Amino acid sequence: MKRGEIVQGKVIKVNFPNKGIVETAEGDRLRVKGVLPGQTVSVRVKKSSKEKAQGNLLSVDEPSALEMAEPACVHYGKCGGCTYQSLPYEEQLKIKEGMIHDLMAPVIGEDVWNATYEGIKASPKQFEYRNKMEFSFGDEVKDGPLTLGMHKKGSFYDVVTVDGCKIIDADMRRVLTITLDYFAHSKQPYYRKNTHEGYLRHLLVRKAAKTGEILVDLVTSTQISSIYEIALLEGWKQALINCPDWEGKLTGILHTKNDREADVVCDEGTEILYGQDWFKEEILGLSFTITPFSFFQTNSLGAEVLYSTARDFIASGADGAEVYDLYSGTGTIAQVIAPAAKHVTGVEIIAEAVEAAKDNAKLNGLENCDFIAGDVLKVLDDITEKPDYIILDPPRDGIHPKALDKIIDYGVDSLVYISCKPTSLARDLEVFLARGYKVTRLAGVDMFPGTYHCESICALTRK
Repeated sequence: MKRGEIVQGKVIKVNFPNKGIVETAEGDRLRVKGVLPGQTVSVRVKKSSKEKAQGNLLSVDEPSALEMAEPACVHYGKCGGCTYQSLPYEEQLKIKEGMIHDLMAPVIGEDVWNATYEGIKASPKQFEYRNKMEFSFGDEVKDGPLTLGMHKKGSFYDVVTVDGCKIIDADMRRVLTITLDYFAHSKQPYYRKNTHEGYLRHLLVRKAAKTGEILVDLVTSTQISSIYEIALLEGWKQALINCPDWEGKLTGILHTKNDREADVVCDEGTEILYGQDWFKEEILGLSFTITPFSFFQTNSLGAEVLYSTARDFIASGADGAEVYDLYSGTGTIAQVIAPAAKHVTGVEIIAEAVEAAKDNAKLNGLENCDFIAGDVLKVLDDITEKPDYIILDPPRDGIHPKALDKIIDYGVDSLVYISCKPTSLARDLEVFLARGYKVTRLAGVDMFPGTYHCESICALTRK
């Protein structure tokens, strides 16, 4: 194969994160993103190195035998949000299970995998499971009509209106449609990433699965007359309030200003246009107050499965123990296990999440939880209590090597590691095993149907 050559082949395997191995008729192999096992695809060779040959997908010439006749979502193929909507859910779980195995077994050993792996747990809902979505304003074709939704597959600029999205519910789709119709008629320009000009940037929608409460936040630049903006936002607010079809309860309508050039949702000032700037969700009988930008698992019902599994893995380990919940977010796990523990100390770098965790602990009547704002690497030096048990739920990139050393140096007999990125877990497990720990339980929990993402939970015990 030569760089730039177009070749055809069959996808013989898919590795995390959704990187397929394509084999040509001549026996050459190359890695290609965004494919499914069994598909026949045409690929343009990007790198021709025999060890690390890579290509860019040009077309799917024949579907996989695993795929359904019709994808579950009408936007599949255009929208870059979901990659597995053409697969039955059972097949999605098998692929994710295979990805976890291929990453963990070489680290812990096939015998340990067979002895400790407890399977993958499905999300309670395959569709309409997300409690949070961030939509972008844009257009699908250059200078075309205003769109609001997700970036087109493989595109940095084009945006597809996803008013039929399957992973959000009818109320969230309704917010999208009302907002798009209103601002399309207002003729407001969207913010263009190349020129950094325009007004409309993002739409953030959050809805609680248990309480049905809805929070809506429009994110814009400040490139508009303030007098005109007041009237514009009032009209948008009324369009939402006057909708008679809500299945849940509209509890807050917000407006956030963001003039940063980066294409991310950033809070440079938020005002309440209607109601309040928070909503409540319930997980395993506990109540949580969630603000627009605070971290919370995006699949509420799936989070109950995840935390129930974690609680089961912890079992009696936390009973009467001094527990560290590191990378604690809004303190969900800490509060789930607090009734059994002597004391729980949560550490989280995002200050807003820490304040939410403190408020939520008070809301749930838990007096044995403390939450500290700061980087785990630095905070561990300042905590005087020593843990009997440690719970780890780090961000996608895993644990900083120096922080990992400090955690292991505590010498706790057992701990639980919750991971949203199996490659990070596999990397960190190598260190744990080298430092005298062994894997005793391992499971997957699918929080993201329709995508290649999957959570993993691992229990470790000191040898």
